[in-house]
Amino acid sequence: QVQLVESGGGSAQTGGSLRLSCAASGLIFGTYHMAWFRQAPGKEREFVAIHWTGTVKYYSDSVKGRFAISRDNNNNTIHLAMNSLKPEDTGVYFCAARKWSDNRDQSDGASYNYWGQGTQVTVSS
Repeated sequence: QVQLVESGGGSAQTGGSLRLSCAASGLIFGTYHMAWFRQAPGKEREFVAIHWTGTVKYYSDSVKGRFAISRDNNNNTIHLAMNSLKPEDTGVYFCAARKWSDNRDQSDGASYNYWGQGTQVTVSS
């Protein structure tokens, strides 16, 4: 049984920082690209960042230069370091996994095989 468990959400002020973690189990971690998505109240879920099985990373334009995704293949974990937070970063953040061989649009949530339950991030002005 595959499980993705996020942690590290919480509240921060504008300009502050938070670090999210996602622990994966039940899958061969090294064969999955790992990503973060978020969903703000009343909005659709959106792609935030992805870390391929190797070293390649991609970010959405809205977080580029402020967020950093990393993965620890020894501990089956990914992290999202969020800096210079803005109120528009508020939302539920989800960890997701997709098979490395899937060549569909990586910003499309439908291309992901597994999802975590999400962790709330709230940024106040």
